[in-house]
Amino acid sequence: MIIPNLLQKDIAASDTRKDLILEIELNGKLKFDQILYCIDQNMGICYSLLNADVEFVDGNNFGSFQLRINANSEEFQKVEFFLNENKLLNTTVEYNCRRYL
Repeated sequence: MIIPNLLQKDIAASDTRKDLILEIELNGKLKFDQILYCIDQNMGICYSLLNADVEFVDGNNFGSFQLRINANSEEFQKVEFFLNENKLLNTTVEYNCRRYL
Protein backbone atom coordinates (compact mmCIF):
# COMPACT_ATOMS: atom_id res chain seq x y z
CA MET A 1 0.00 0.00 0.00
CA ILE A 2 2.95 2.37 0.34
CA ILE A 3 3.75 2.35 -3.39
CA PRO A 4 0.44 3.96 -4.53
CA ASN A 5 0.88 6.77 -1.98
CA LEU A 6 4.39 7.46 -3.27
CA LEU A 7 3.12 7.51 -6.85
CA GLN A 8 0.38 9.96 -5.93
CA LYS A 9 2.96 12.25 -4.31
CA ASP A 10 5.15 12.07 -7.43
CA ILE A 11 2.19 12.93 -9.66
CA ALA A 12 1.22 15.82 -7.40
CA ALA A 13 4.84 17.03 -7.30
CA SER A 14 5.13 16.97 -11.10
CA ASP A 15 1.97 19.10 -11.41
CA THR A 16 3.24 21.90 -9.20
CA ARG A 17 3.05 25.35 -10.68
CA LYS A 18 6.03 27.68 -10.70
CA ASP A 19 6.38 31.39 -11.25
CA LEU A 20 8.75 31.89 -14.16
CA ILE A 21 10.17 35.00 -15.77
CA LEU A 22 10.58 34.52 -19.49
CA GLU A 23 12.67 36.93 -21.57
CA ILE A 24 12.05 36.75 -25.31
CA GLU A 25 14.14 38.35 -28.08
CA LEU A 26 12.12 39.37 -31.15
CA ASN A 27 13.73 38.62 -34.51
CA GLY A 28 11.30 40.36 -36.87
CA LYS A 29 9.51 37.19 -37.97
CA LEU A 30 6.58 37.23 -35.54
CA LYS A 31 4.80 40.29 -34.24
CA PHE A 32 4.81 41.09 -30.54
CA ASP A 33 1.01 40.88 -30.25
CA GLN A 34 0.90 37.54 -32.14
CA ILE A 35 3.20 35.96 -29.57
CA LEU A 36 1.11 37.24 -26.68
CA TYR A 37 -2.09 36.05 -28.37
CA CYS A 38 -0.69 32.55 -28.90
CA ILE A 39 0.46 32.24 -25.29
CA ASP A 40 -2.83 33.54 -23.87
CA GLN A 41 -5.51 32.21 -26.21
CA ASN A 42 -4.01 29.13 -27.87
CA MET A 43 -2.12 27.76 -24.86
CA GLY A 44 -4.38 29.13 -22.12
CA ILE A 45 -1.52 30.51 -20.04
CA CYS A 46 -2.04 33.78 -18.20
CA TYR A 47 0.91 36.15 -18.13
CA SER A 48 1.98 39.51 -16.78
CA LEU A 49 4.01 41.77 -19.03
CA LEU A 50 6.92 43.02 -16.92
CA ASN A 51 9.01 44.94 -19.42
CA ALA A 52 8.98 45.58 -23.16
CA ASP A 53 11.52 47.27 -25.40
CA VAL A 54 10.03 46.72 -28.86
CA GLU A 55 10.80 48.64 -32.04
CA PHE A 56 8.66 48.50 -35.16
CA VAL A 57 10.64 48.76 -38.41
CA ASP A 58 8.81 48.33 -41.74
CA GLY A 59 6.13 46.17 -40.11
CA ASN A 60 8.69 43.96 -38.35
CA ASN A 61 9.15 43.76 -34.58
CA PHE A 62 12.59 43.84 -32.98
CA GLY A 63 13.67 44.09 -29.36
CA SER A 64 12.88 42.09 -26.26
CA PHE A 65 10.24 41.73 -23.58
CA GLN A 66 9.78 39.93 -20.27
CA LEU A 67 6.76 37.94 -19.19
CA ARG A 68 5.91 36.48 -15.80
CA ILE A 69 3.98 33.26 -16.17
CA ASN A 70 2.63 30.77 -13.67
CA ALA A 71 2.79 27.37 -15.34
CA ASN A 72 3.39 23.73 -14.65
CA SER A 73 6.08 21.82 -16.52
CA GLU A 74 3.75 20.67 -19.32
CA GLU A 75 2.48 24.19 -20.04
CA PHE A 76 6.00 25.58 -19.97
CA GLN A 77 7.16 22.94 -22.44
CA LYS A 78 4.39 24.07 -24.83
CA VAL A 79 5.59 27.68 -24.60
CA GLU A 80 9.23 26.68 -25.01
CA PHE A 81 8.41 24.52 -28.05
CA PHE A 82 6.45 27.39 -29.64
CA LEU A 83 9.34 29.83 -29.12
CA ASN A 84 11.99 27.40 -30.38
CA GLU A 85 9.84 26.47 -33.38
CA ASN A 86 9.69 30.15 -34.38
CA LYS A 87 13.42 30.63 -33.69
CA LEU A 88 12.86 33.16 -30.92
CA LEU A 89 15.78 33.39 -28.50
CA ASN A 90 14.49 33.02 -24.95
CA THR A 91 15.78 32.63 -21.42
CA THR A 92 13.89 31.53 -18.34
CA VAL A 93 14.43 32.24 -14.67
CA GLU A 94 12.45 30.65 -11.87
CA TYR A 95 10.98 33.37 -9.71
CA ASN A 96 10.46 32.77 -5.99
CA CYS A 97 8.29 35.25 -4.17
CA ARG A 98 8.00 35.38 -0.43
CA ARG A 99 4.48 35.06 0.80
CA TYR A 100 3.66 36.62 4.11
CA LEU A 101 0.82 35.39 6.27
